[in-house]
Amino acid sequence: MYVGTQVAPRDVSDLEVWAQLGVNNICADPFYEDENGKYVSINPHDWTVDILEKHIELLSNHGLSLDMVQIPLSSRPLEESQSPNIMLGKSPERDKEIESIQNLISLCSKVGIPAVKYNMNIIGIPRSESEKGRGGSINSTFRWEKINQNDPPGIAGVLDVDTNWERIDYFLERIVPVAEEHNVRLACHPHDPYTPDGYKGVSRVLGTVEGLKKFISMHESPYHGLNFCQGTISEMLDDPGNEIFDVIKYFGEKKKIFNVHFRNILGKKLDFMEVFPDEGSIDMIKALKAYQEVNYKYMLMPDHVPSISGPNKTGVAFSYCYGYITAGLQSINEPREIPWVRKG
Repeated sequence: MYVGTQVAPRDVSDLEVWAQLGVNNICADPFYEDENGKYVSINPHDWTVDILEKHIELLSNHGLSLDMVQIPLSSRPLEESQSPNIMLGKSPERDKEIESIQNLISLCSKVGIPAVKYNMNIIGIPRSESEKGRGGSINSTFRWEKINQNDPPGIAGVLDVDTNWERIDYFLERIVPVAEEHNVRLACHPHDPYTPDGYKGVSRVLGTVEGLKKFISMHESPYHGLNFCQGTISEMLDDPGNEIFDVIKYFGEKKKIFNVHFRNILGKKLDFMEVFPDEGSIDMIKALKAYQEVNYKYMLMPDHVPSISGPNKTGVAFSYCYGYITAGLQSINEPREIPWVRKG
């Protein structure tokens, strides 16, 4: 396992910085450079072999390996989704979106991208008002008692558990065989965070550990697994500081962890703050050892870092986390390739 990132590069300097920091493996969707030198993402439904090959070449020229891309099923609410009809269950529109995603998986295989990540989200990522963390950082927070629990449903309306599972099953039935045919791993992100059934009209079936266990058993395949967000899964637990390790073991032993969002929380289910890796409820070095024990072999990436002071808030905060992960891996003697060392 090794450090990675899914931060969207803002310009060429981000690519250079990642290589300089030793973050050589990334999840980044294709983009084009605008007249100001800023990177603008390309709609995944418009990707072609040529676009992907040029993207891989650009990253490779900066010492970066493209391990994964995000297909057009994001963590945003359905109102902002590039493929809303899959979770709306609306045909024939959802079939066209699924066909496009099938094509994207085929394209990834042709150019050598081994994995894709995605969400089966409806209401996005609910949060209460941010709170101050250490030193005055601004931290994303979820306090159920501060949430308007009577928020109305969105465009999906009221969606019961069975209907939610039916729509997920409809997608998996058509996507997993394609991933298997083309040897591309499908990494699904859990619902973030757990909320009681019926919030905004939805029961978040991928917002519990039992729900995730059911999910990976549907259309079982070595190419069907999880974008294992350790932070999100910690948010499902009553005692995450003790429980998370058994969850890592369960999914890790089944080889269903295809990517890890390596982040910490302070708190528990329905009452937490997202924090830097060294200050939360989870012993993150013990977590690294848990991944090592199940022979996890892909990226560990920071996610949802606190907002800090200074002109490059995101870059500095993420850099801290890259260094933490790298040092943590060294502390447990995890082997690491150093691509810039000449061999022989």
